[in-house]
Amino acid sequence: MGEAVGAMLASAAGIAIGPRPLIAAILMLAAPRGRANALALTAGRAAALGAIAAVVVTAGSRPAPGGEPTWSSWLKLALGTLLVLLALGQWRDRPREGHVNAPPGWMRSVRRFTAGRSARLGAALAAASPKDVVLAVGGAASVAASPTSGAGKAVAGTLMVLIASLCTLLPLAVHLLGRDGSARTLGEWKAWMSAHHTAITTTVLAVLGTTYLGDALTGLA
Repeated sequence: MGEAVGAMLASAAGIAIGPRPLIAAILMLAAPRGRANALALTAGRAAALGAIAAVVVTAGSRPAPGGEPTWSSWLKLALGTLLVLLALGQWRDRPREGHVNAPPGWMRSVRRFTAGRSARLGAALAAASPKDVVLAVGGAASVAASPTSGAGKAVAGTLMVLIASLCTLLPLAVHLLGRDGSARTLGEWKAWMSAHHTAITTTVLAVLGTTYLGDALTGLA
């Protein structure tokens, strides 16, 4: 199981570095019903990521005709290329100096969300994010291709979703444990993430894209 866990860690961490889900959780925690909505956001996001992981691990765990899971290397080659292209596009479309992009509509109304709407937002932020979908597929493919038992792959997939959910779990933990200072801490996190959103996302895409490409080329060599 250790090999399956190690194979997906970078992908899970890349998903966890998600400015928008973190900002959504912080905005919810500052509003009425904040804890319930932040939990619902996390649950919806985890459900979407878990569904992607379950499909890929189940499909990829079938015995390969040639005995070696070379499909995972070809898949990572395609995913790595896509991540690098996304990084280039993200950097090209970055806000120019002196200009700030308007926040999305949901961010302006998130304080009025219900738990159900928060769960749907969490699922949408995962399923509609090219970065998160590509990394979830790549991480799940690494788990599926590992020489681990079915039970071990299930545990590794669950851990991947848990790690990927840290972007919403950490603000919730700070809110629950930070007491009076939590609002200031979360406000600082939100301000920093908002200011550096493009740089953070571009870096994650570029680093993991080149990592995927390197793994793919090694596997196909």
